[in-house]
Amino acid sequence: MTRSRLTPERETELYEAVLDLLREVGYDALTMDAIAARTRSSKATLYRQWHGKPQLVATALRHVQPAGVDEVDTGSLRGDFHAMLTRGDNCRLEQDSALMRGLLHAIHTNPDLHRALREQLLQPEDAEMQAVLGRAVRRGEIKADNPALGLVTHMLLGAFLAREVIEDRSPDLEYLTRYVDSVVLPALVA
Repeated sequence: MTRSRLTPERETELYEAVLDLLREVGYDALTMDAIAARTRSSKATLYRQWHGKPQLVATALRHVQPAGVDEVDTGSLRGDFHAMLTRGDNCRLEQDSALMRGLLHAIHTNPDLHRALREQLLQPEDAEMQAVLGRAVRRGEIKADNPALGLVTHMLLGAFLAREVIEDRSPDLEYLTRYVDSVVLPALVA
């Protein structure tokens, strides 16, 4: 990605507009023309900065994420998980759930989007999660050879998506907290 000459405020405004438009029309109907119009930017500037729609969408999603989980260190794994869950906005959780469902559908037909989401969003979040888990291993809360260590991100993503499918409800803080306490932590400390 080319170095941005946008102010941080303008960049945040642009990313929010991209995500709002994405929520309105979905990934397949989202166009760079529509993004340029919504953000009062030139299409050439958007392509110069982000090279295309997949990279722009993935960067926008990464930008609006709450502070990294690697900044969370309460001294216990349970405390870290609970702090990570409460760092976000519960109202936004519902919006982002619908957004992620749409993007997960789109990645099946768009390998560039899949690659961009994996590089910009999933790999950095998984690396941050591994740092949190590594601290728990060093504190003796988890055994280093626990096979569940490599599956935590999978479990959390699965919980996020499964509630929609099984219960036709968006995941909320209460549900995710219950899931962490009932599924993730027992798998890790077993």
